[in-house]
Amino acid sequence: MERPDPDPARLYGGRMRWEALFEDLESQLDAARAADRVAEVAERTRVERASVTLGDRLRAARGTRVTLRLRDGEAISGELVELADQWVLLAEGSRRWLVPTAAVGWVGGLAWHAVTGGGQVARRLSLGHALRALARDRVHVRVQAQGIELAGRIDAVGTDHVDVVVVPQGGRVGAVWTVRFDALEVVRSG
Repeated sequence: MERPDPDPARLYGGRMRWEALFEDLESQLDAARAADRVAEVAERTRVERASVTLGDRLRAARGTRVTLRLRDGEAISGELVELADQWVLLAEGSRRWLVPTAAVGWVGGLAWHAVTGGGQVARRLSLGHALRALARDRVHVRVQAQGIELAGRIDAVGTDHVDVVVVPQGGRVGAVWTVRFDALEVVRSG
């Protein structure tokens, strides 16, 4: 009986069986690591995206044209010039729209990126602050709330409401209406 050739290199085409086995295991391990990295990146992306607020996306859109669809269905388009947590200011030419964020149902024209934060001052600028600035400057406004529009000026601003003095076209002061902040849809000027 003839003995087998003890040289494994000749038996396995120039490679040891163990080396081939370990190379195969190593390539499987590399593939598993690559798949784990892809899954981890995808999960981190989902977690990061979940922490982004609409305000963060709006901050990133400052200076661009967006369309706000209000809860009553009206669409307002303009350049997003300023915003805080409770309000957004759009502009087109001399016209301005102060929109409470609570009145916004949909936003069109946002990019996928976001800017987090906004600074302490911007976060503290409530809807009341913006309305008080309009009252101080005695700006003629059109206040829209729950399908009703009042034309006049803002007389006083409380914690959760605004007093609008109706000024008819004749220019004489009319009735004073008190509107709750949560009823406001848009305050127009210009």
